[in-house]
Amino acid sequence: MASFKPTKIQVYPKLGEKVTQDTLYWKNYKAPVQIKEFGAITSIDFSPVAPHNFAVTAFTRIHIYGPFSQEPVKTLTRFKDTAYCGRFRSDGQLLVAGCEDSVVRLFDVSGKAALRMFRGHTKAVHVTDFTSDRYQILTGSDDYTCRLWDIPNATELNSYREHTDYVRCGVTSKLNRDLFITGSYDHTLKLFDARADKSVMTMDHGQPVESLLLYPSEGLLVSAGGRHVKVWDLLKGGQPLVSMKNHHKTVTCLCLSSNGQRLLSASLDRHVKVYNTTNYKVVHNFDYAASILSLALAPNDESIVAGMTNSILSIKHRKSPEESAEVSGQQRRTPSYRVFVKGKNYAPKQDDYLVSKPVKQHLAKYDKQLRTFNVSNSLDTALTWTRLRKPEITVAVIKELDRRGTLKNALAGRDEQWLARLLNFLIGNLVDPRFAAVLAPAAEMILDVYRRVVGQSPLVDRQLLRLQELLEREIDYQQDLLEVLGMLDTLFASSLPRLEVPHPGTSRCFYWASCNYTF
Repeated sequence: MASFKPTKIQVYPKLGEKVTQDTLYWKNYKAPVQIKEFGAITSIDFSPVAPHNFAVTAFTRIHIYGPFSQEPVKTLTRFKDTAYCGRFRSDGQLLVAGCEDSVVRLFDVSGKAALRMFRGHTKAVHVTDFTSDRYQILTGSDDYTCRLWDIPNATELNSYREHTDYVRCGVTSKLNRDLFITGSYDHTLKLFDARADKSVMTMDHGQPVESLLLYPSEGLLVSAGGRHVKVWDLLKGGQPLVSMKNHHKTVTCLCLSSNGQRLLSASLDRHVKVYNTTNYKVVHNFDYAASILSLALAPNDESIVAGMTNSILSIKHRKSPEESAEVSGQQRRTPSYRVFVKGKNYAPKQDDYLVSKPVKQHLAKYDKQLRTFNVSNSLDTALTWTRLRKPEITVAVIKELDRRGTLKNALAGRDEQWLARLLNFLIGNLVDPRFAAVLAPAAEMILDVYRRVVGQSPLVDRQLLRLQELLEREIDYQQDLLEVLGMLDTLFASSLPRLEVPHPGTSRCFYWASCNYTF
């Protein structure tokens, strides 16, 4: 008895996959190193000074890691509650952090005890940063205020209460010590000048603001909140330039590549998007295992560090040129030495007899159901593959059922929910040139089987109307393409040289245009 042959899944070329310079650049990282922290990682900051250690703020402590270390080289634990926003000063010697207990602490990186403790906020402090002169600190709190502090005297310089909700992000100017920008859950961004008593510019993001980023030139500001990433022109009074909505959940953090030409945004949807700062199109995408709360890039993009809600710190290091060359030129792995009884250099001879083990055939679930002639369940199983974005499997099963002559039986006797799912699959894939030859007869068969119940289910009727609109639109496209093809035929024929062909038996000559072209 012949063995059962599995359904042949046709392999199609992947559409839309282009290997660009961005793809090569951002894929040139090693497998991530994962480190378990003590809580959700809310902040990551790289030291501007070599060797560029980075501070990871998680739960009640701040861990400082070396560029290639998997264990912290320094741990700051002088917090009574959850710590927030550990930030290095520009000289890399001091680090400031906020806390749930409303106290701001200043640390010497080479020590453990807090050098200064700034008290004045009444609620959790989520925003800390140094001004460009290194002698002042900006803080933002859930008490709706943002404040400037003097480091040498440990005193408060200014306090601003213009926001009407939590202040959750802020950034200071690196070119002017008096300028800083804050973002709040009241949907606004405010630009402050320490020489003035109130903000000098206000912008409305439209969503609770989670992160801010200033370009190195400081002419452009990027804000993230909700699903939106927006770019503002500060030189034109805070005019909005671009609004991007490429994430499915809240965008939590932003960072810029070392050359300033790529913008990265991370989100609770577990994705990191890389944008071209020229046209703000997505040029690459990273996937992570959990929602991302913090993201940072090392100088020269040597490492990508991401902190997630499941307390995992993910570190990706860039491959060296030697490692990249080795991977690109890597040959197929040969069996290990112990596989060969006669030595690793033994070559089989012509008279050698190869003893092969029988290979056990593993059938997919839909193949097992086809083997037992359970055609309805096999079609149900095939439809579940659409959730994994593999429509070619569903199409292959439909083709096999049609070849067996049992497709009509598999389609019959269904309820409106199942029929709506199938129609939705057809709407998404019917006009795809790869699947049209299989799905068009299947759609015709569905209409033939269920024509008597049309009008009895609003859900099915809506799907049928969508299918009809799709087909009408596709027919219009095909007609337009045929018209364009006819125009091209005329243009090509008129542009080609005419050849004189004598007619045998007469004195007349005919002219023929050589049309040797292919579409």
